[in-house]
Amino acid sequence: MFGFQGFDGFQQRPTRFNTQYRCYSVSMLPGNERSDVEKGGKIIMPPSALDQLTRLNIVYPMLFKLTNKRANRETHSGVLEFVADEGKVYLPYWMMRNLLIEEGGILQVENASLPVATFSKFQPQSEDFLDITNPKAVLENALRNFACLTKGDVVAITYNEKVYELHVMEVKPGQAVSIIECDMNVEFAAPVGYQEPVYKKKEETEQEMAVDESDYVPDGFLAFAGQGHRLDGKKKGTDPQPMALGAGAMRRGIPNYEYKKGKMTFMRNVRRPQNNHQTEEDDEFQPFTGEGQALRRKGGRK
Repeated sequence: MFGFQGFDGFQQRPTRFNTQYRCYSVSMLPGNERSDVEKGGKIIMPPSALDQLTRLNIVYPMLFKLTNKRANRETHSGVLEFVADEGKVYLPYWMMRNLLIEEGGILQVENASLPVATFSKFQPQSEDFLDITNPKAVLENALRNFACLTKGDVVAITYNEKVYELHVMEVKPGQAVSIIECDMNVEFAAPVGYQEPVYKKKEETEQEMAVDESDYVPDGFLAFAGQGHRLDGKKKGTDPQPMALGAGAMRRGIPNYEYKKGKMTFMRNVRRPQNNHQTEEDDEFQPFTGEGQALRRKGGRK
């Protein structure tokens, strides 16, 4: 079926693998749950496919082109194991959504040879992807479970028990590339629905932060907002401005020799009687002009 006669008389091995299978999601796989298959981009094929592939002169690693002819959709994948039931293949759920194929649909599988990737660009489908501290490291670790990438696919990766979907916007050097043992540059586009924050100038920000006191009308109690009243009946704000005292206005105070502990004395300025004979020189304080008193009288004892 796969062989043909060459011009040199020797039988040459065919190099194409092209078979149709019934397609199912990994959750339909008999046995224990295989959550590891959902975290990658590889499929599970039947043992007969391995027998046919070993007889072919195919290029390793094994890469396959998956086509849903009914919806005219295609993608690429690697193979994880050959343990599926005959006539069936099991795919990750995100890959079935890209192919628009239902459980039990007919899927065409053929081997493919893809160039090694050098560049890829992804667009997160949710703004939650921005919460990841180092997205490139997370993506690099997740892509270890993938064998190839196809432009236009929406791949799913798992991080901290949460699934993130990424749209493959661009790959180089072809529409589909192999990412096995490659040095690939990765870029990210803005997530779907993300809007860049609008930064305002410093002057506009200060104007918005400034509060006009005339427009501000507080509700309820406002502390220290009343008007004070003086005991002397004068209105607030009518106090005379303080003036510096001249040198001649300062006089020496007189101590209160009748002061007693616990007694309050209110001193009032009393006008002295005017003395016509008193001059301005007499009013001025003159130190050391008083009369001294001696404890012992002059002349000796009596």
